[in-house]
Amino acid sequence: MSDLAGDKIPVTVSCRVLGLARQPYYRWLAEPVTGGEWDEALLWDAIFDAHRDDPEFGYRFVVDEVRAAGFAVAERTVWKICSTNGWWSVFGKKRGRNGKKPGPPVHDDLVERNFTADQPDQLWLADITEHWTAEGKLYLCAIKDVWSNRIVGYSIDSRMKSSLAVAALENAVRRRDDVAGTICHSDRGSQFRSRKFVRALNRHDMVGSMGKVGACGDNAAMESFFALLQKNVLDRRAWRTREELRIAIVTWIERTYHRRRRQAALGRLTPIEYETIMTPQAASAA
Repeated sequence: MSDLAGDKIPVTVSCRVLGLARQPYYRWLAEPVTGGEWDEALLWDAIFDAHRDDPEFGYRFVVDEVRAAGFAVAERTVWKICSTNGWWSVFGKKRGRNGKKPGPPVHDDLVERNFTADQPDQLWLADITEHWTAEGKLYLCAIKDVWSNRIVGYSIDSRMKSSLAVAALENAVRRRDDVAGTICHSDRGSQFRSRKFVRALNRHDMVGSMGKVGACGDNAAMESFFALLQKNVLDRRAWRTREELRIAIVTWIERTYHRRRRQAALGRLTPIEYETIMTPQAASAA
């Protein structure tokens, strides 16, 4: 229409020939981009930013991010936009077990797969995972508070010794302070059966607990955290150095898992948000 008008052909004539109404054309001329189109463009930008910041997020977590940014949007809409643009979460492959048999327990099973807690520092879960780098294996021992799913303590080392588990426990105690009576549940790994770890539990008046032999579900709540770590960090790429992987693990735990990854079990809050809301004194510790 603009080209025809440039050739001095009246808009009325052009509209008649093209079978168009004049009023819609003039409305478009005054506002080439409608409010709805502008809102849709802003939504696409918000979804892209959420995906770019954390590529491991699936579309459901992207929904949480854009809603937190002020957009009222349906999950289906976000899924369609993500599908159109190929903005999918990065998933890794599953890892197998090393075939080692657990040793005899030093504690009874006080949890019996009841991974619930009514208050902070009532039940902690501890476990160890490993991953290869070009320099060799790197080991992570993490301790999770079942109440908020927060990783209250962790340690990373190139050797899987009892000191790895003890360091994670001591870090958790320093963060929480009053842990007397807290149950610390783990599998039957030698690190958790060691005298050093048992002495550390007794030193802080904590209570040890261990799952049964061959019962993978006895620490399933902790395994679920490691599955997320495996998909979102460990298996996303090949790691050249242990330090490179250590920084990636710490960044993901402190930045993404604690402060950005909302969880259905916590009412779509992050662990830090949940602790801050449920316990005012936790706000200063965050």
